[in-house]
Amino acid sequence: MLYGIAAATVSFLLAALLTALLRAPALRLGVVDRRRRRPVPLPGGVAVVLSTGLVVAALHGTGVMPLGPRSAALAVAGGVVAALGLAADAWRVRRRWLAAGTAVAAVWVVPYGETGVVAGVLAAGWITCVAVAFLGLDHADGLAGTVAVVTAFGAGLCAAAELMDGLAVLLSALAAALTGFLLHNWHPARAGLGACGALCTGFVLAAAAVFTRAVHDPASGAGVLFAHAGVLFALTVLVVADAVLVALSRCLAGRPPLRGGPDHLAHRLRRLGFTARGAVVLLGTGTFAGVLVGVLVHVGWAGEGAVLWVAGGTAVAVLGLLRVRGVYGTGRRACATRLPRATRRAYATGQPFAAGQPDAAGQRYGSRRAGSDGTGRPGALARAVHRPAAARPATPRPGVPQSATPGPGVPRSAAARPAPRTRPARPARPTGVPAYRDRPARPAVPPGPCPPARDAHPPAATAPLPPPLPPPPPRSAPPPPPVPPVPPVPPVPPAPSRRAPTAADSPASAAFPVRQARRPATTQVRDVLRVRNG
Repeated sequence: MLYGIAAATVSFLLAALLTALLRAPALRLGVVDRRRRRPVPLPGGVAVVLSTGLVVAALHGTGVMPLGPRSAALAVAGGVVAALGLAADAWRVRRRWLAAGTAVAAVWVVPYGETGVVAGVLAAGWITCVAVAFLGLDHADGLAGTVAVVTAFGAGLCAAAELMDGLAVLLSALAAALTGFLLHNWHPARAGLGACGALCTGFVLAAAAVFTRAVHDPASGAGVLFAHAGVLFALTVLVVADAVLVALSRCLAGRPPLRGGPDHLAHRLRRLGFTARGAVVLLGTGTFAGVLVGVLVHVGWAGEGAVLWVAGGTAVAVLGLLRVRGVYGTGRRACATRLPRATRRAYATGQPFAAGQPDAAGQRYGSRRAGSDGTGRPGALARAVHRPAAARPATPRPGVPQSATPGPGVPRSAAARPAPRTRPARPARPTGVPAYRDRPARPAVPPGPCPPARDAHPPAATAPLPPPLPPPPPRSAPPPPPVPPVPPVPPVPPAPSRRAPTAADSPASAAFPVRQARRPATTQVRDVLRVRNG
């Protein structure tokens, strides 16, 4: 017990320190997450894997807490998967190759002796799916770390209940390392987990859950498999919910399942008005509830029917979040942006391609995926462009002959031009009302000067203008009056002193002057005024 607490403490401090130290090299090498608004370095995975591996290797090497062959194999396989994830962070490896490498590692660590061949293959597929789905949880600050910490504690409790001390120590060290990483990953994140940490964490957690269930009840049968599946689902409820939500959303929208997009749990909660931290806290609370039910069912303190409540709540949450609009963009604008340029040009010029013929971008008409607007239904522009020419009925228009309507596969430019429209004749006026054109014309005006108007006055007699007046003589300004001189101010005699003579006034004290008290200013002003007034 004490060794486990000490190992968790050392792993926590080491992960926090390594994450801070590896942040600058990750930025310098370009190992960053560019899916967010600002590039976030990804040293968290390396820090978590190194701290957990060093602590577990020290405990196993010194003999203080041996892991056992099964837990040691899990640790080695987790390191291999972490190296594969690190390669994905550095060189952008595709998801299919990550899934293939994780599947190979899962097939190697599954205990076929307790599970059997069929259940072992299913367990390997489960481990692979959970590990790959855990990559999707790294789309929000602090979400992957929070879910991993809660799940690791739950799986560690299950391992401790089965007396698997080595696996419990491994999971406690992993949970502590993830907690130290969360100090740098909480919103706003300064470091990310990356594919290295997410893939390794999901792999280790899923494999540890499979180990504990295999040791708990090694019997085979439909009922036992159902119980195992229920506990595994409860321990990884949030990972499964996010994967199912994303898969359903992308299938309904006609998008490839492995293409990234803002359609995860945290993205939809943010669209509903939650803050970044609020969404993580809510999802962490849901993870804690599912893990708690899984642990209680595993140790026998709750019935297996409790898992059905978790499944029902998860289904309701997934269906509710699936109705959030605007995830991929809806309406004509989103549909138009998804169409290729050649398709939009053909639609604008009125010369679409024939049915099934690919355009310049390789997009075939009639495809539902190309024109989907994110809701599973083709948009207005997609229905107009992607509908084959044979499916468009030849509806006759007024003023256009039937033979001029283009048939299936015939471009509009090759068809006959529609006849010009003629303006209908005006109705006849009633009898006795002359039309404007039937009125008599006005008499022509003979050429020449225009006659004077009726109200024009006769021109007045022009008189000679008087001569202009001479300019006035310039005015000379009078000289300014002389300024009388200012009489000098007579000096003010000093005011006689009213104090009695003292010894300081004697001639003998002239050599040693004594500072006399200064009179107030009001007294001096009063004396000056008295002298001036006589």
